[in-house]
Amino acid sequence: MAAAARLIRLRLAARGRLEVRGRVHVARGVRISVAREARVVLEDGCRLGEGCRIEARGGAVRIGPGALIGERSVLLALAGIDVGAGAVVGDWAVISDAEPTFEDAERPTRLQPLRAAPVRIGDGARIGLHAAVPPGATITPGAVVGAYETGAPRRSP
Repeated sequence: MAAAARLIRLRLAARGRLEVRGRVHVARGVRISVAREARVVLEDGCRLGEGCRIEARGGAVRIGPGALIGERSVLLALAGIDVGAGAVVGDWAVISDAEPTFEDAERPTRLQPLRAAPVRIGDGARIGLHAAVPPGATITPGAVVGAYETGAPRRSP
């Protein structure tokens, strides 16, 4: 009952930009923030671990059916994040689709433009605890990003 109340509270705060498809488990302390230009879709059977945070500032964040987002994990979207069906994102992991650029060495980082590229985590993929997935990364279905590793995007030669 408490999980249902948490989900209702999150949906109200998102003002129609949080879509829930089926039964979803939301643990204590979950925070979902959705900007006007963004949306969040939670598919049937997904689970959001205690204290995890989803910040959608642009694009769409989709958590696939049966996916698990671990405790204290952070998903930050400006372009879009797609977590596939049955994927597992470990505790304290970070998935971000934006990062600062360093075009001008004389200008502070906070004043430089951001580079944003969508992130895709394939069905059944595993992201280890404390792992980081950077902008533009595509984690193939069933792949494993180990604990404390970076799922760096693949670049063609």
